[in-house]
Amino acid sequence: MALMARRLVQLYAGLAFYGLGIALQVSSGLGNDPWDVFHQGLARRFGLSFGAWIVIIGALVMLAWIPLRQRPGIGTVSNALLVGVFADVFLYLLPDPHAAAARWAFLVAGIAVGGFATGCYIGAGLGPGPRDGLMTGLAARGHSVRVVRTSIELSVLAAGWLLGGTVGVGTLLYAVAIGPLAHVFIPLLQIKEPARDAAPAAAERTGPEPEPASS
Repeated sequence: MALMARRLVQLYAGLAFYGLGIALQVSSGLGNDPWDVFHQGLARRFGLSFGAWIVIIGALVMLAWIPLRQRPGIGTVSNALLVGVFADVFLYLLPDPHAAAARWAFLVAGIAVGGFATGCYIGAGLGPGPRDGLMTGLAARGHSVRVVRTSIELSVLAAGWLLGGTVGVGTLLYAVAIGPLAHVFIPLLQIKEPARDAAPAAAERTGPEPEPASS
């Protein structure tokens, strides 16, 4: 019970931080990550809030899991429903960074927070995000993970740019930095099952040691 509570706390903290990271990077105006270029482009072209489109696209991506036979966890559903809400909340709360130094600080902080948040919600072990699951589901069909991820992200990036989403140096910096950050934070924040003591189990299987024979 305590372990599950810890997983849930880490999951929802991670999703909140992920929304904060998105909001910081978007507010910087220096370029979004590929999926958020797409979400922003949809918001600018068709209305609704930026976060609403994160939720809508997350739900549509989860529908694509069905033919891929992917099973969502509570973390998957929570990711789809809450990241967009947190992003909208933080976009409302954050000040507008006018100065160039402030914009760069927002960008760097947003990418760093996003890497930490990725470690939190994946490390909780309660299911991947909708977009991560789409990538792994396609890769499980015999395709290279690298090729699948690159193809998906280039596709949404191109679509988002055509719709009016912001592409810039932040987009490139995110692409370069997020892999190494996730490589550090996912193992660091992974919640593992407690190790079981092998000695009592071995004793139960073999029984008590025999008394030494008296001379």
